[in-house]
Amino acid sequence: MDNQNLSRTERREQQVEQNHHGGDGRPPKKPRRRRRIWRWLLALVLLLAVIGGVVFATVLNNVHQSINKMQRSADITKARQVSQVIKDGKPFSMLVLGTDTGALKRDRTGLTDSMMLITVNPKTKTTTMMSIPRDIMMSISGAENTFPQKLNAAFPIAGVGASMLTLQNYLNVPIDFYVLVNMGGLEKLIDQVGGVKVASPLTFTYTPEADTTPATYKFFKDQEKFEYAKDGKNFKTYTTMNGDAALSFSRMRYDDPQGDYGRQLRQRLVLKALLKKSASISTLMNAKFMASISTNVETDMTYSDIMNLAKKYMPATKNQVSDHMQGVGDMYGGVSYQMVPESEKQRVTNKLRQSLDLSAKKTGTQFGSNVPQASLGVAENNLSVINEILDPQ
Repeated sequence: MDNQNLSRTERREQQVEQNHHGGDGRPPKKPRRRRRIWRWLLALVLLLAVIGGVVFATVLNNVHQSINKMQRSADITKARQVSQVIKDGKPFSMLVLGTDTGALKRDRTGLTDSMMLITVNPKTKTTTMMSIPRDIMMSISGAENTFPQKLNAAFPIAGVGASMLTLQNYLNVPIDFYVLVNMGGLEKLIDQVGGVKVASPLTFTYTPEADTTPATYKFFKDQEKFEYAKDGKNFKTYTTMNGDAALSFSRMRYDDPQGDYGRQLRQRLVLKALLKKSASISTLMNAKFMASISTNVETDMTYSDIMNLAKKYMPATKNQVSDHMQGVGDMYGGVSYQMVPESEKQRVTNKLRQSLDLSAKKTGTQFGSNVPQASLGVAENNLSVINEILDPQ
């Protein structure tokens, strides 16, 4: 129809229709400005994704390098295919050894004065921490001719593998991994996670032995609150332990009514608190935290093992069970040892095997390895007397 013959109203409607679809009947093009904005937004998202990927890859590489630095084989044949155990998400065990010889130098130096056998069960979401007396009379695997020895001497005499095998034979519990920790370096790790909160099991005052200043700590039974005075006089109150406070709290032994067993309890409390603070992917991906670990921790876990732990076992660190193996003091050749009654050994074996979802079995050998015949008589007699006293038939 000729546009001239249209009414004014019809011409107006036709114009609106053309404006909406375009003069040729096609949908109108989007404004260029809006398209440019979307292009910029898309480019920005892609750029951020690339940057994020590069940063993550860099962090992952740093973590990988840190783990490589602290990785060292135990040089033993283990009871199980441990990497497969982790890959399958089954319960595993690790022997944690603490030494106070300064920064680790990848050499055997110093006694392992703190020892814990830890099991982690992802099915029950439970971590079991069993403290082991360092002074148990042992025959060191691979160094039986040195009998009698204390368990903590296995490391400097024959290496960390000997510590693992001796305790494994002693309890009849498979030990999958080891972690060797410089207890002095524990101070740095605690500082890296922002400190820990621990309720003290007893009231005591402690001045660090190696400190030349009168700096003093006061801890109070059943309280997280503690006091500290750098000059030993003007005390201030705190509720979060930094590394130095946690180390002081866990080192005191002579004023504890339970002696070394009391110290083991406080060490477990600090370790439990540290596990809770550090058991996250973000902490494991923290370059400073991992760098601190790499200079103060040694382990036979591989990068793949640790990454699998981070993915599959984190929930198990939230529920923690704390226990210890109780020995009895005994003198042998003028030296004080701890002798563990058979019933106590069996109790510990049962608990650890159950936590690993393993069938019940009889506990292990009397002294962790073979004992030279010439030395066997008196040691067996002493242990027999202790068993008769504590486990009368």
